Amino acid sequence: MVRLDKIYTRKGDSGKTALGNGARVAKHDPRVNAYGTVDETNSCVGLARLHATGDMDVALARIQNDLFDLGADLCRPDMARDKDAEYQPLRANDAQVARLEAEIDEMNTELAPLSSFILPGGTPVAAHLHLCRTVSRRAERLAVELAESEDINPAVIQYLNRLSDWFFVASRWANEKGASDVLWVPGANR
Repeated sequence: MVRLDKIYTRKGDSGKTALGNGARVAKHDPRVNAYGTVDETNSCVGLARLHATGDMDVALARIQNDLFDLGADLCRPDMARDKDAEYQPLRANDAQVARLEAEIDEMNTELAPLSSFILPGGTPVAAHLHLCRTVSRRAERLAVELAESEDINPAVIQYLNRLSDWFFVASRWANEKGASDVLWVPGANR
């Protein structure tokens, strides 16, 4: 269990931070950028939850917990050493990805197919879900970039990829099952 008695430590005043394995790296390190953007996604989900009710709020709460799991996964390098670790580090897994896929499929059954791209907006929760989508896409891009130079758990990238899809479908579902989607009209203002 995590216990935080003191919030500030002054250890980051020099521009460095500690990873989950204790290594100190620059605060602009690609790994820190990746898990920091996962945290930013989580904050956006918190904003969306202000407007969510029922099953949507329950699903978003589950996603927030998953995002903490992903952040914990990304902040712990040296996956090859996991088997020798004193305790097994938390890693994202295929079941979390599969759950997102099942939820996407379930929501999508209630939506008409799209005939146009949609603009972010509609209901308040849908607009916030679109923000979640774009921030989670950035987190995915940063995780992919990190994976080019370091070993990361592939389930992290898979989860982030499905998550942005989940947010897209959920935004349509929250827009009165697509009835309040704001459709893009190409060249409308020329």
